[in-house]
Amino acid sequence: MDSIKIRDHMDRQPVLLRANMSLATAVEKLLDNNKMGAAVVDDSGNLVGFLSQQDCLAVMLKSSYHCDLTSVVKDCMRTEVLYVGPDESILQLAEQMLGAKPKIYPVVDNGKVIGTINRTNVLRAMNVYMQQCYLAPA
Repeated sequence: MDSIKIRDHMDRQPVLLRANMSLATAVEKLLDNNKMGAAVVDDSGNLVGFLSQQDCLAVMLKSSYHCDLTSVVKDCMRTEVLYVGPDESILQLAEQMLGAKPKIYPVVDNGKVIGTINRTNVLRAMNVYMQQCYLAPA
C-alpha cells in the first residue's frame, strides 16, 4: 500500500487564494467550489498559508455583530502549514490524519502548490486498494 502515491489521488484543480484577497471573496471561492479550505500562495505559486472554513467562521462570526466584514485572507490564514509531497505514501498520510491534524493538505512540489488532498481522497484511495485485495485470487 506504500506504493499508492498522493499524486494519483490528489485534487489537481485546487482553489488557490492570495493573502491580500478579501475574506468575502475567499469565502465565495470556497463555497462555489465546495472546498473545506484552500492554500494561500504568493505571485510565484509558493505556499505562504492556508485558510480553512473554520478560520473563516471565527472571523465572520465576530464581524457579524458589527456587519463589517473587512478582513483579508492574511488576517485569518494560518502561516504554519502542514503539507505533503506528491510522491509521499497515502498510507503514511492516512496514519497522520488519525491524529488532530488538518483534514486537507496542500500538495507541494518544488515549493509550488500543485494540488490538495483531503480525508475523502485518502479514504477513496484506500477503499480502491482494499477492493483489489478482495478480488485477488487466494
